[in-house]
Amino acid sequence: MRAYCIRAAGPDDLDGARAVMLDTVYRDFGSGYVPRWHADIIDPAGAYLAPARHTLLVGVDGGGEVVATAALDSRGPAHPPNPLHVAQRFPSGETAQVRRVYVRPEHRRRGLARRLVGELMAFAVADGGYRAVYLHTDPAVAGAEGFWRSLGKIVHDEREDAGCGQGIVHFEIPMGR
Repeated sequence: MRAYCIRAAGPDDLDGARAVMLDTVYRDFGSGYVPRWHADIIDPAGAYLAPARHTLLVGVDGGGEVVATAALDSRGPAHPPNPLHVAQRFPSGETAQVRRVYVRPEHRRRGLARRLVGELMAFAVADGGYRAVYLHTDPAVAGAEGFWRSLGKIVHDEREDAGCGQGIVHFEIPMGR
């Protein structure tokens, strides 16, 4: 098993983190960069390093390369595009939203994403102001839904909606994890 260092991202990590995120949205999601969804990828310092209640973590391999990311911010899911009841259940300021948990393909299946999420959870608990941890995932991304099911509980599955919404699955991760 490879050794990975997980740490809060600093300015020197941002180019590597941005590369992991952009590669993921192009390769795994097939959407490419969409400004309304991915502005934080272009400006991770403004999105995650500057605000005190936000964080960006990186997973770094033995050669010093950023191979994984995970972020958390205090913005709840917006309505629209998310269902109104989901936005109401997870209001901004009280909700830690997990974002950008991405691992380069050659580093997957080694526990790195699980370790990153564990660190995000510790950050959320230490903050003291969050009452819930929320995330959403696209079930079309291989392995994503199963991974999140192992850590949290589904609060809404848009595939069950008439018209299928965005097809997104919304999760809550228990704060006590």
